Amino acid sequence: MERTSYVFLANGFEEIEALTVVDVMRRAGMPVKTVSINSGDEVVGAHGVVVKADMLVSQGDYSAAEWLVAPGGMPGASNLAACGVLCDALKAHNAKKGRIAAICAAPAVVLAPLGILDGKKATCYPSFEDHINESSLVAEPVVVSDNVVTGNGPAAAMNFALAIVGLSHGEEQAYEIASGMLLRPTQQHIYF
Repeated sequence: MERTSYVFLANGFEEIEALTVVDVMRRAGMPVKTVSINSGDEVVGAHGVVVKADMLVSQGDYSAAEWLVAPGGMPGASNLAACGVLCDALKAHNAKKGRIAAICAAPAVVLAPLGILDGKKATCYPSFEDHINESSLVAEPVVVSDNVVTGNGPAAAMNFALAIVGLSHGEEQAYEIASGMLLRPTQQHIYF
């Protein structure tokens, strides 16, 4: 039985980054749940899109998760970084080399302060690059380094999601999913 992945949502999340990941993972048949870090299940995106999450952060046991995913957007990424339950789950998942993905501001605002990017290569939204060690930064839309996938912003959301699928189910299935959506991936994922 395939393990469940979790996409964490906070008020101010970047809608394209969060929902593209959920959509692409579900197209690949991957079990994925959206998780509200709010006190209720409704989460308001950075552009006013309201999403009803599948569950609340307090309801989850993330110890057996396949992926923990942090979308960007502001103040969404800052709100995720302030969630103790999520930060504890990310640190524990990383300690056992569990798969983690973050995009836009989230690699810099959520992952870097937790030490998750230490010794890894990463990308993020350009205005947040000073939050990541300069030797770790890679100027690419999507970077895969060890157990972590990072993306640099909304335009990278599809390739970011396809990298997640590719790592879980193989590049061939990722390309099948892309083809079914009439997408021709033009950028290779950068692996470290």
